Amino acid sequence: TMHWELKDITVWHLERLTPLPAPPPPHAYELVNLVDPDPGFCRYLYATVGAPWLWYEKIGWSLSEWQHHVNQPNLQFWVAYVAGNPIGYFEINHGNDGASEICLFGLMPNWVGKGLGSALLQDAINQAFKPDQRRIWLHTCSLDHPNALPNYTKNGFNLFKEERFAAKVPAEPLEPFPGAYSP
Repeated sequence: TMHWELKDITVWHLERLTPLPAPPPPHAYELVNLVDPDPGFCRYLYATVGAPWLWYEKIGWSLSEWQHHVNQPNLQFWVAYVAGNPIGYFEINHGNDGASEICLFGLMPNWVGKGLGSALLQDAINQAFKPDQRRIWLHTCSLDHPNALPNYTKNGFNLFKEERFAAKVPAEPLEPFPGAYSP
């Protein structure tokens, strides 16, 4: 069973108003846009990438809730692969208001710290800036990887809103499967 604790959380909302000046160089991974995304695979990505950072909001969703989520018309799932293995992903919601949100973004735990976060973020920026989009935005929080906020600001995102509040969150990293984080 999950144990919960009250934590003080800071959420930073960031935006970028201009596309990248040039396309990023080729990366050490293949980036694929999921067509007709499988809800179970998307849940796997969410659970595995988000486990160390306490992404808990969607863990309890049913299959039908995941099906509804992945079938939203403006939502895209992009997955980075190395040798056929997913190493990270991001989710973009292309708003009808000229703004795209990078909703979720991250690397699989065994790929964190290998220098791919900035490259994947540049790919997310490129995919979020469609011709009719004038702004892209995202949010991160104090529960996220310590390099998340510096990665976003280094890649041209500026803070537009900061919030602080207390919330009940899982007391330890989530396990996408039993024993994932047990010694």
